[in-house]
Amino acid sequence: MADSNTTKRALAAALKELMEEKPFSKINIADICAKCSMNRKSFYYHFKDKYDLVNWIFDTEFMEDIENGKYDPNAWKFHRDLCNYFYENRNFYRKAMKIRGQNSFPEHFRERCIPMFICVLENLVDEPDINEIQLNFFADAFLLSIERWILSKDCVQPDEFIEAMKSCIRIAHKIHVDDL
Repeated sequence: MADSNTTKRALAAALKELMEEKPFSKINIADICAKCSMNRKSFYYHFKDKYDLVNWIFDTEFMEDIENGKYDPNAWKFHRDLCNYFYENRNFYRKAMKIRGQNSFPEHFRERCIPMFICVLENLVDEPDINEIQLNFFADAFLLSIERWILSKDCVQPDEFIEAMKSCIRIAHKIHVDDL
């Protein structure tokens, strides 16, 4: 297992370096393998394609800790941890967020975060089942806000971004209360 992770990390480091040099669309498996002196067989033993490698980077650098309980279950704390991670790795994730298509990072990111949104929403409302419209509304609001934030040229600090999001929720709540 240690050798497997060493190989995967070497491939990940190679991809990150290459993404500093050229667009993701211009990077191929041969480039990644050449960068870390491995053969294509080694790459395909561990990953389906370069998209799978990008997603693995997120899963191992961030999601593994979440799944192993190494975070405060508070929704805002999770959001802050996520934003701090993206901010610290913004050069990579600015490029990863622009990848589109099947198995793209934005698609993977959404799939990985949906279970957490379900858990948060179920804890906030007295309804046994969160419907798809509610889930998509909140997931889209948060996930697309994060994407827009990390892609912005002058990306503000994570704490400032989180406070702005909280302010948006307070405004939405006020609009809702005023309409009742």
